[in-house]
Amino acid sequence: MKSRGKIMDEEILLLELCRLEFTQEQINRINSLIPVITDWKYFTDLTNDHGVSALVWHNLEKNQLNSGIPTEVNMFLRGALMRSMSRNAFNTESMAEVLRLLNKEKIKTVILKGLALENSVYGNSGLRQMNDVDILIDREECIKARNILVSNGYVSRPVKSFFHKFILPYYGKHLPSLDKNGTSVEIHHELFGGRDNRTTKMLYDGSYEGEIKGEKAWFPEPQIFFLYLIKHLYMHEMNNESQLRLYTDLVVMIEKYYDEIINYELLNTASQAGMPEILAWHLEPLRDMWGISFPDWVDTFINKWHNEEKVEKFYFFLSSPGSNPPGDKALMYRNIIRDIPGIHRKILYVLGDLFPSFSFMRKRYNCKSAWKVLFYYPHRAGKVMWLFRRGS
Repeated sequence: MKSRGKIMDEEILLLELCRLEFTQEQINRINSLIPVITDWKYFTDLTNDHGVSALVWHNLEKNQLNSGIPTEVNMFLRGALMRSMSRNAFNTESMAEVLRLLNKEKIKTVILKGLALENSVYGNSGLRQMNDVDILIDREECIKARNILVSNGYVSRPVKSFFHKFILPYYGKHLPSLDKNGTSVEIHHELFGGRDNRTTKMLYDGSYEGEIKGEKAWFPEPQIFFLYLIKHLYMHEMNNESQLRLYTDLVVMIEKYYDEIINYELLNTASQAGMPEILAWHLEPLRDMWGISFPDWVDTFINKWHNEEKVEKFYFFLSSPGSNPPGDKALMYRNIIRDIPGIHRKILYVLGDLFPSFSFMRKRYNCKSAWKVLFYYPHRAGKVMWLFRRGS
């Protein structure tokens, strides 16, 4: 596979194990890699940092590949699967409660991210590690859904500013998280960015009906879900963090829904969502690092948008998945404001950033006394400069 000479054996082994389906050739490759691994601690740390420890254990055990792996590594990976199974079962029960409350009010709820993937491609067996649950609600009903959950014991994390309370469904991707009994629920109202919400509406309207614990739920169709997962991954990379867990989601979706995803409509929908180059940048490692075969027209599309900087970024995130120094904050800030519909909402968003609540300021600047917060408000004025600063 192309470019694998640039990465360590431990990283190659991890890549090989980040999938669900294996050919005999791939199993043989893993068998030949295991004896040459010298830094099992690095490998274990990578599985944990990339959020794939549970999946790695499953694949090693399923393919009878763990006999050559140190006992402590096997124990760690198996423990990760047990914890993930427990956490996912807990999240599933919590999601059933959310669905019961929203279904009662006839609010259509589309399941996103980890829980949707766990149910649709990973087999609902703890293989897709996740922390919270994410749902998509129509923008016109998301505040109503939030209020229903709050009235049933869910506690909203604070809104950053008084000004932001007026525009909650119009900035960012989701409302402030709602917490109850150890579960965090994020109500999304936008997935792809842009002002018209068109591609998000396509995903929402085109979702298919299913169920979770006997409660009606809706799941995204594979192709547009695949595009959303790419956009979600790209946003993480813009924040200078990434995980193989998110790439593995793409791999296993293609393994299960190849023909439904890889067709000419994929490029049309990506173009409508304003992300053809983002799609190409993320299909490239699937082809070159995971060995997924694409039709000639997809290879041509990938090569057209080839960007060496994006390839190097993949290598960087492979060894350093998260907690990296943030990228161009000014560019990201302008993108957020660009996507907010209406000049009045843009103004309210900026005002909220300039004048956050006291509680936000105390936490943000680690102020033990309220009066010290006042000295930090002038510092917020620097955000205005981000509106005019040229991106690097």
